[in-house]
Amino acid sequence: VGDFQGAQDVAQDVFLAAYRRFPGDWEQAAGWVRVAAVHTALNVLRGDRSRDKRQLLVHAVNSLPSVEDTVIEREARGELRRVLGRLPRRSAAVLVMRHGGMSYLEISEALGVKVGHVGTLLRRAESALRKEMDRETHS
Repeated sequence: VGDFQGAQDVAQDVFLAAYRRFPGDWEQAAGWVRVAAVHTALNVLRGDRSRDKRQLLVHAVNSLPSVEDTVIEREARGELRRVLGRLPRRSAAVLVMRHGGMSYLEISEALGVKVGHVGTLLRRAESALRKEMDRETHS
């Protein structure tokens, strides 16, 4: 459609329509979403027959994550939240801060610990996370 915001609008409209049309039946929705995305975007571009924009549209639609990938990612995030919730608060905090892009110095200041201790806290938290993930998988 030529701009990021317009592409986001098209994607949002299509996924909302898919959600309403196929509640819980993501396998059936996958093919429909691609077709609907193309048609919705073409409606936006109607009147502008620029070949570059149409090629950009096809590329954008082909690079959209599949509905299945989106659902799997959402489920994985939910599982991670549940597992983090079972960790001690400090362990969960150090993991979230580090994987959120904070430096060891920023984490040490936030937690009130020495910079050298952050690595130890992080390794312990990662170990605890692995154990909880294994427990979640095997239960």
